[in-house]
Amino acid sequence: MLREITLGQYYPAESVLHSLDPRVKLFSTLVFIITLFSANNIILFAFVVITLFGIIKLSHVPFSFMVKGLRSIIVLLLIAGIFNLFLTPGRTLFSIGALSISDVGLKNAALMTSRMVLLIIGTSIMTLTTTPNQLTDGLEKSLGFMKRFKVPVHEISMMMSIALRFIPILIEETDKIMKAQMARGADFETGGLIKKAKNMVPLLVPLFVSAFRRANDLSFAMEARCYNGGDGRTKMRPLKYSSLDQRAYICIVAYIIVFYVAKGLL
Repeated sequence: MLREITLGQYYPAESVLHSLDPRVKLFSTLVFIITLFSANNIILFAFVVITLFGIIKLSHVPFSFMVKGLRSIIVLLLIAGIFNLFLTPGRTLFSIGALSISDVGLKNAALMTSRMVLLIIGTSIMTLTTTPNQLTDGLEKSLGFMKRFKVPVHEISMMMSIALRFIPILIEETDKIMKAQMARGADFETGGLIKKAKNMVPLLVPLFVSAFRRANDLSFAMEARCYNGGDGRTKMRPLKYSSLDQRAYICIVAYIIVFYVAKGLL
């Protein structure tokens, strides 16, 4: 299951999306999230879904690889669906004991779980097609105007980049510890919820020790390289917009116009 987590991973490939400036991908991801939660009817929702699948096709990242990451959050999807299904008032369709399912609850449950699935797939495209270094530079450039308000933009971007970079590393470390503990007779699969939580203790302790050790090694490495923040630092590969990025912005603006014109007409 740990191998199925794709968040924070970079999928190397030759595609249009991999060639785009990270600022374009950050902006397009923000637009996608806004339009996804603004779609209030089936036609607009279908338009967002079709656009997303077109982007996935352009990314050259296998769809099965993206869907694989959904298995790790299936419990969260079930909880969101059940809460919307049973706790939303409306015209009762049928009852199960003290619980009742309404027409509004059924609609909200389907809509919420669909939105969460599409949200995870859509945002994962950005990390799958953008390296952590590019993502850091893109965030720093995009949020550069906030420096006027004394916001430490470089430090925030660096922390987010390190956090994303550490996700696959910690997943791999967890997998190694689990296999080592299972070889010693540990059982992480059977038993109830409380027993499974207790069985996680011998896994979490060495994982936290390893995470703190890696963080300490990283801090020493940054100090050894005289890292002192973003002021005065130069870039090995400065971000520059190309004609491809300009065409991508035109496509994004066209997508926004079509979406909101259609929303006003429907």
